[in-house]
Amino acid sequence: MLVLGHGINHYTDPNGPMYYKGMYHLFYQYDPQGAVWGNIVWAHAVSKDLINWKIIDPAIYPSKPFDKYGCWSGSATILPGNKPIILYTGIVDENNTQVQNYAIPADYNDPYLTKWVKPDNNPLITPDIGVNKTAFRDPTTAWVGPDGYWRTIVGSRRRNRGMTYLYKSKDFMKWTKAKHPLHSVANTGNFECPDFFPVSLRGDKKGLDTSVLKGKIKHVFKVSLDVTRYEYYTIGTYVLDKDRYFPDNASIDGWNGLRLDYGNYYASKSFFDPSKNRRINTGWANESDAAIHDVEKGWAGIHAIPHIERKKVHLNNKKLKKGDQIEVKGITAAQADVEVTFSFASLDKAEPFDPSWDKYDAQKVCSQKGSSVEGGLGPFGLLTLASSKLEEYTPVFFRVFKAQHNKHVVLMCSDASRSSIKTLLYKPSFAGFVDVDLADKKFSLKTLIDNSVVESFGEGGKTCILSRVYPIIATYKNAHLYAFNNGTEIITIEKLDAWSMKSAKIH
Repeated sequence: MLVLGHGINHYTDPNGPMYYKGMYHLFYQYDPQGAVWGNIVWAHAVSKDLINWKIIDPAIYPSKPFDKYGCWSGSATILPGNKPIILYTGIVDENNTQVQNYAIPADYNDPYLTKWVKPDNNPLITPDIGVNKTAFRDPTTAWVGPDGYWRTIVGSRRRNRGMTYLYKSKDFMKWTKAKHPLHSVANTGNFECPDFFPVSLRGDKKGLDTSVLKGKIKHVFKVSLDVTRYEYYTIGTYVLDKDRYFPDNASIDGWNGLRLDYGNYYASKSFFDPSKNRRINTGWANESDAAIHDVEKGWAGIHAIPHIERKKVHLNNKKLKKGDQIEVKGITAAQADVEVTFSFASLDKAEPFDPSWDKYDAQKVCSQKGSSVEGGLGPFGLLTLASSKLEEYTPVFFRVFKAQHNKHVVLMCSDASRSSIKTLLYKPSFAGFVDVDLADKKFSLKTLIDNSVVESFGEGGKTCILSRVYPIIATYKNAHLYAFNNGTEIITIEKLDAWSMKSAKIH
């Protein structure tokens, strides 16, 4: 969990992350005047390690006719000569008309990029006839094609069809809209915070710069859907000569598609880190409590970024029979990083998957088959942020079902329904189905616990779930961590490593 600034007021979308002159830069939507959304500026922080951050003065704030009513989300692009430029959405009037603007550093020699300039030739891109001017926002990182033209996409909608309009420019100043969108999907509502980037098929786990367009690659197309407040993505092919993106046949488009995260995670933005040849993604973990609670505590919203690890404990070869719980002692359970591998001897006890269940609605299945409901193969996993008498706990667990044709369905849940005795909270059961090869009869789980955040990664990140929870009893030294099994099949903890985490330095 990362609360930038001084731990006050309202945080939302991460914007324009980039690496420049040895520093990581993170901009983010921020209300300097209160803990609820409004009065948005681009706040700015820098870091050498993505953990400890220095707060810089806001980079962009409403000050000119092309952004008088708001400076909304956008992205950063590194131009030739190692020159960063920001594209962002400006609100120009009380009717919420949206345009795309740019800003550049006042001093390229300043590694902190302390001051930014918004030139008077803004806006660069305006909505023409046929474009919904109140749903035209969030320009993405630009990429350059072999023809020398830069390309960027802007999220939008036409009626209820999500759109990403594509624009091209030779000099990054004069942009022309393509004849057709890069991609669109019916019945999704507005496409917000689009992201579009290549991934390697070579298996070396290296990230690629956004402008890599040839070789053994696929493209990832990610959007945030305003209607559901979830992040969806597909994997497919970018046909450069047509400037069109086509998802693979196995990649479901729309609400039933793959989610970047199955929990409280929205408006994410990725960037290529050239210092380590990797792509990094960060998102906004919004609150689950009421606005009145945000005002009381004086802040709302965090960004999901890891912490430094310290004290470690280790368990291995521990058997969990039905009803067993093993406490993981010796760490600070309210701030911990846990990595565990579970194994089992047989799939025979897997419960049948009810054909009436929607195969896409894992959340509904999780709410019906919670962590305390006895099963065959599962539920088993971790009880996080648990009080000593279990008045409060947030379980993260797996459950295996037997489907048709001798296939199996693996459910991963993060259930906040018992996370707090506090009222007026949104306490959902988040869940996703995990794509896992059960031949070796093992599951891996990594969970980051940070006071009000439980962020979990199943099977190396194939399924990710971030939950916001607000325990009253299970806080600080009163929080406990358990491994558990409520299934009839015996589960083995092959290996469990857990670390206490130190707090990041924000100044």
